[in-house]
Amino acid sequence: MSKDHCNDGLDGRCRDADGEIRRKRSDTPVGTLRREYGDDFASDFRSDTKLGRVLKETDSDSLSDYLKHRR
Repeated sequence: MSKDHCNDGLDGRCRDADGEIRRKRSDTPVGTLRREYGDDFASDFRSDTKLGRVLKETDSDSLSDYLKHRR
């Protein structure tokens, strides 16, 4: 199995070998996340803003937490 292989779960998100959903790095740009979550993802932020800043400014613990409370 290649290092880049992604074990997709039922929801289509990448999972680690143990089945846990991979965490997005805090330096991931919002523009990259918009390709996966839609153009309205973090619409109050520029596309070059890093995920870490979005989480900090919205008092979210993780991307999952942000998605639960911001949609």
